[in-house]
Amino acid sequence: MPENYVPSVAKTTDSAKQGKLTAYGFSEAQRMAVRVRNVGCTTVTRGTGFAIDERTLITNRHVVDGTTTLQLSTYDGRDVDVTNSSVAAFADLALVRTKEDLDAFPILAENDPQPGDQLTIVGYPNGGALTVTSGEALYYQQDPLEENLGEVLVSDAEVERGSSGSAVLDSEGRLVGVVYAKSNTGHSFIIPVSSLLTILAGAEGFNAQKTTTCNR
Repeated sequence: MPENYVPSVAKTTDSAKQGKLTAYGFSEAQRMAVRVRNVGCTTVTRGTGFAIDERTLITNRHVVDGTTTLQLSTYDGRDVDVTNSSVAAFADLALVRTKEDLDAFPILAENDPQPGDQLTIVGYPNGGALTVTSGEALYYQQDPLEENLGEVLVSDAEVERGSSGSAVLDSEGRLVGVVYAKSNTGHSFIIPVSSLLTILAGAEGFNAQKTTTCNR
């Protein structure tokens, strides 16, 4: 996450209470979350992504920018190979294509969440264990980081560095947003699903990014 956004300790919830359980003891929401590791020339960036179909992953642009190698892994430790990645012209979003099928993906909600709605965030804070947090949609405000995005949702659901790109779900398990930053007051910033749908439907959508070549 951007450095001016301060991480805090996330509170976990019982995974057995989150959605419909699979034979592995994980809910569908947890199975769709993917750990993202971006190996750059001088740094390693950790984040989260989630599947929107069998071989397409959504994450944040700042998670994949400047990559030489993208490494993906699933909740059960399976590594997933990447074919290519692309970034949105506006909004902190990126799309990653995979060689193998991903485990699960959510229904994308038709409407953005409203203040007072309960939200669930599934991700890999600090690149560590898969974590489920919950909170409330508080209000909308102009995006403090991407002026051309428009309004973003503010929530009290707790996230950390590494949570960037996490899926935000409503009470019915539908995708309603994407985590991309956190304020120094402890609030998380969420790109609403309407912005994601607009970019996915646009003629340009996501533009292929060039893989960085490191100077030896």
